[in-house]
Amino acid sequence: MFKKSILLVAGVTVAITMGAAVAHEASSPAINARQHVMQLYAFNLGTLGAMAKGDVDYNAAAASSAANNLALLSTLDQSAMWQGGSDNSADTTTRALPDLWQNFPDVGAKSAALAAAAAAMQDAAGQDLASLRVAMGALGGSCGACHKAYRAPEN
Repeated sequence: MFKKSILLVAGVTVAITMGAAVAHEASSPAINARQHVMQLYAFNLGTLGAMAKGDVDYNAAAASSAANNLALLSTLDQSAMWQGGSDNSADTTTRALPDLWQNFPDVGAKSAALAAAAAAMQDAAGQDLASLRVAMGALGGSCGACHKAYRAPEN
């Protein structure tokens, strides 16, 4: 009987945890996809940023890998992920502001700047720490330019 009670409690705990995890996922597949792409950007930027700040030792192979990933991500056709009406006024699981869709030419320019900065990082990352640090400024700035204009602050 005791084992059955333990199993029941464990099962309920897993069900509640899984339900909470699903509840926090975006309701739109497009929003969900772009959030995951942004997580990939953040993961790779984190690798490069940690090296640039000296939090981890510089590793040319790891830096090159992260930079290659960023360059690839920046060239993906993400247009299907940025559907009109998938902003934070329509879906609270996203921080994308409605202004993004009103200023798509500016968003495109910012996206091109990100791709250029990612390509520059791709060239710099494997050279040495000083080159990585120089390229990090433009890369971070290109991300921040779009986020400052078109992403709501965290609650």
